[in-house]
Amino acid sequence: MGGPNLLRSMLSLSDREGEKIVPVILNGVQGGMPPIPMSPADAKAVASYVRSVLGTIGGQGKPPSEQAPPSILVGNAEAGKVFFDSKCAGCHSATGDLKGIATKISDPKILQNTWVAGARGGRGGARSGKPITVAVTPKAGKTVEGRLIRIDDFVVTLEMPDGTARSFGREGDSPKVVVNDPLAGHRALLPVYSDKDMHNVTAFLVTLQ
Repeated sequence: MGGPNLLRSMLSLSDREGEKIVPVILNGVQGGMPPIPMSPADAKAVASYVRSVLGTIGGQGKPPSEQAPPSILVGNAEAGKVFFDSKCAGCHSATGDLKGIATKISDPKILQNTWVAGARGGRGGARSGKPITVAVTPKAGKTVEGRLIRIDDFVVTLEMPDGTARSFGREGDSPKVVVNDPLAGHRALLPVYSDKDMHNVTAFLVTLQ
């Protein structure tokens, strides 16, 4: 029907208790999905259902199987390391930020969803990484930096360190806008991964106790 594939959605993959999915259901997406009139409790139930579907995910966005496999650890850890060294080692390290990730996230399904979505392991489960930031440099004036709130062809809005919002009108390349998205690499790879790649990398990450 033209909607996003939730089996490959970074938003649904990183959802834990409805914190990602529920706001989209209740508020909609500007220029896309309208708000859906349902109670917050029903929206949270929908989010729980989506997570349950992800637990039985099939191949490459295909419909999920009727029964979850006993384990997703069907990949080759050595091949996963080769993929990791080629695609991931520029930003992550098995002996650095990912050291012990398999201990912090002991469930292989959650571990796989976590790294695919780009979330980072923390105490008690996964937590999101750094926010998307933006630097705006007017033709006359100093560069202003903050957390990105909104950007389109006409305006860019950022949150300043003091919590206030500031907007700049855009006309072509003026002002200069540089967006820093810590998850850009994950988003770029999301449509490229094969199921084999994901299972192999997960098998490798499970060895990082």
